[in-house]
Amino acid sequence: MTRRAGDDPTANGSDDHGDSGLGRRRFLRTSAVVAGGALVAGCSSGDSGANASGANGSNASSNASSGANGTVSNTSGNASANGSVGIKSFRGSGPLVESRPPLKGPRIDDLPDLSGTLSVYLGGGEGGLYTQFLDLLQKMYPKFDVKLRTASSSQLANTLITEVESGSPKADVFWAVDLGALGVVANNDATVKLPKKVVKPVPKSFHPNNKWVGVAGRARSVPYNTNELSANQIPNKVQKFTDTKQLQGSMGWAPTYGAFQSFITAMRLLRGKEQTKQWLKGMQGQNVSEYPDEFLVSNAVADGELAAGFANHYYSLRVRAARPNAPIELAFTKGDAGALINAAGVEVIKGTKRRQLAMDFIKHLLTAEAQEFFATRTFAYPMIPGVPPVGGLPTIDELNPPELDLAKLSNLEPTLKLMRETGVL
Repeated sequence: MTRRAGDDPTANGSDDHGDSGLGRRRFLRTSAVVAGGALVAGCSSGDSGANASGANGSNASSNASSGANGTVSNTSGNASANGSVGIKSFRGSGPLVESRPPLKGPRIDDLPDLSGTLSVYLGGGEGGLYTQFLDLLQKMYPKFDVKLRTASSSQLANTLITEVESGSPKADVFWAVDLGALGVVANNDATVKLPKKVVKPVPKSFHPNNKWVGVAGRARSVPYNTNELSANQIPNKVQKFTDTKQLQGSMGWAPTYGAFQSFITAMRLLRGKEQTKQWLKGMQGQNVSEYPDEFLVSNAVADGELAAGFANHYYSLRVRAARPNAPIELAFTKGDAGALINAAGVEVIKGTKRRQLAMDFIKHLLTAEAQEFFATRTFAYPMIPGVPPVGGLPTIDELNPPELDLAKLSNLEPTLKLMRETGVL
């Protein structure tokens, strides 16, 4: 295995969320060996690259309004709940956002107005983009005020559990970049069940027990250099990467990175400890190169330094947003850990006195407008099929993720132990 020196990941578009080290009852503390990497959830970052499409919401594409079937047309006006904010305000800009197709899904215009004060605990937040979204909602609804508390998802989850157990919950909604954190709070009986009508637009796998619901997804992927490989040379099963000759000495990964560790955790849960260990050893046998984070892996692929790598999907999109002619494309495996889709999500906290407002707020997160915001400004996978991802990627219902309780990804410690045993960490 070749180790590559890298720059400070926070300066290169890498993740900034310290959320992976979660435990069943309380969150585990990861060791100093993986500090700065293991605590990262593997989601979009707080860097400026996260908003490669622009932060002001302006876009050359046409505005939108709602059709009778909920379709958002790209040819009509900038309709909104109060006539001043519409799709144009939610949509990003840039080469990957041009020529967006018509969108389908629930519309903000069809929802009750938001009114009152809502306490939101925000874990992570895509480098401020989620707070920008909250600002938009407050602009739309002058009587709606968000009382915001931000920290890492793991820290807020522990706080929420403690507050609920003491009978004095202070938050109405927990919005986290990591489903593991949401799962820990839900498993400690600190949430209320979401009504079916609230979660209906989202595929079942992202609200398996209705205790939380995903709002923005991130898919594991294989970025590859189109000058070096063709799509049919990328195995469709992650287990095949260990004995694919054309990938020998030309692959990259970021084992200290939270997203990678979630991927290995998924493999351990799906295939067991021994097979996961053999896969890690097999990739070492392929002389895989190590990088500090997955944005650097994706850049190395675009530069031709690597033929392919393992990374969350949006890093390649960020590369392409900055370098439209970069020879980088994405491949996806099928039905295994390499096809894992994780997500940011929300849940309503037990004991809230603003349950209806909290539910209406979540409905807003699952509208075409909100999903367009997440898709075009953070390059996240939209959670409703009617809003396509940017960059020509398959829609979320066209991917083939494994059947896995995503909340179990919070059990990271056995994965770290396995990675240490194999010398990967």
